[in-house]
Amino acid sequence: MAKILFFAVMAFFLAVSVWWAAWVWGSMDGELSTDGNIALTLGIVLSMVVGVGLMALLFHSARRGYDEQVEFELPGERDA
Repeated sequence: MAKILFFAVMAFFLAVSVWWAAWVWGSMDGELSTDGNIALTLGIVLSMVVGVGLMALLFHSARRGYDEQVEFELPGERDA
């Protein structure tokens, strides 16, 4: 039940934020030029690519064990 409530609240927040963004975008008096639309689209797409790529690297690193603690062994500390 807690999971359903959590997802319902998150879906509500998402819907409200999308509605608000659309309302603010539509209430603006100025127009965005074609170059502006292209720049905005490229900025969004490249930001998403960088974010997804970094998250993929994070999961890959964690699953391969690269994030484990490193133990250093000094030359005189070897067990004989």
